[in-house]
Amino acid sequence: MSSNGKVALVTGGGSGIGKAAAIALAKEGFAAVIGGRRVDRLQEVAHEIEGFGGQVLAVPTDVTDPASIKNIFAKTKERFGRLDVLFNNAGFGAAAPIEELPFERWKAVIDTILTGSFLCTQEAFRIMRDQQPMGGRIINNGSISAHAPRPNSAAYTSAKHAITGLTKSTSLDGRKYDIACGQIDVGNALTEMTQRMQRGVPQANGTVIEEPTMDVQNVARAVVFMATVTPEANVQFLTVMATKMPFVGRG
Repeated sequence: MSSNGKVALVTGGGSGIGKAAAIALAKEGFAAVIGGRRVDRLQEVAHEIEGFGGQVLAVPTDVTDPASIKNIFAKTKERFGRLDVLFNNAGFGAAAPIEELPFERWKAVIDTILTGSFLCTQEAFRIMRDQQPMGGRIINNGSISAHAPRPNSAAYTSAKHAITGLTKSTSLDGRKYDIACGQIDVGNALTEMTQRMQRGVPQANGTVIEEPTMDVQNVARAVVFMATVTPEANVQFLTVMATKMPFVGRG
């Protein structure tokens, strides 16, 4: 397959949205750099991309570890010489009543989603501002939780609301380096993380209901769209969600 000469780095690339996005970007012609904690999962994705002739670099990465983040970006620059797209996707939640949420779980969620995204953004800036041609694009996974919480989701919802602030600051501060930043807010994409929705999810009124989901490929295509708009354009915010999920309406 033909290369478009560009390089995209995806965190949380071993499963779910990250995996789907990395494969879709590779099919679009990007050299795909995938980071994640599970080596076996990363290798599976890498083999799939190599299977259709895509370029891929799999680097075991813990986004809560600044040294690990520096390593994946250094390896990206060493292998490909540049970075055009960063998809800050790594993250997880911690379901618990707010008064019972252990500090360690709160910190792990914030460190992964918010601090991890910030540190990856920082490393991306350092590469993108110094390369020729200068610039690039950063896409943050905001989630529907960047707009409205689910019950017992204080850590995840707080982190995702904060991602919106990071997106706006990155978008503004990146202008002088031709770095664009946008946010994709996903609702009920069917992945391993969201399979429970088909068994029932707690609602704001105390009930538990089965929620509609959508094919994760809808998210992957949206990420590719955001990654491939022309340089003078930016998709600042994009929401892609299951059509009938109970987000739009009163709880």
